[in-house]
Amino acid sequence: MAKTLLAKKLNQPDFAPYGDLISVGNSTEETVINHGLTVKYSDLAKPDVNDQNGWPSLSIYRSESIKLPLKVRFMERHPLGSQAFMPLSEFSYLVAVAPCGELDTNAIEVFLAAPGQGVNFRKGTWHHFCLALKSGSEFLVVDRGGPGDNCDEIEIYDGPVIKLEEDR
Repeated sequence: MAKTLLAKKLNQPDFAPYGDLISVGNSTEETVINHGLTVKYSDLAKPDVNDQNGWPSLSIYRSESIKLPLKVRFMERHPLGSQAFMPLSEFSYLVAVAPCGELDTNAIEVFLAAPGQGVNFRKGTWHHFCLALKSGSEFLVVDRGGPGDNCDEIEIYDGPVIKLEEDR
């Protein structure tokens, strides 16, 4: 029988081994700009994309919703650069991650990201592709452009099953 993972609320202390939580609530520097009409929240994530002459690449991903419960069948990692996802839609989504190194399916964790919370996966962190809970969810993605193979994907046969608390 497959292990069951319940999504836990996304927060910086629990997500820290995998990367940065992108949220104005995590800002350590706030600056009023534009003649007092804007607050700039700085240094919310640390993109790491320069390996092998890489550069920052911005994309928009539009994701279809997943059906829960979901058996984890794939995980991927980016060995040459970090990858950040910032939701453009006002929908929650799921983030499934595992530590760098050889993939240990028993170490997979899943987080429920609230609207307005983004994530920046550290270089080499295993993660599932977008797990949108509503169709049409859009994400601004900052990752590495450039030469080299920057995506390792593994198919999993003994992966855990992801559920939300209300799916118990």
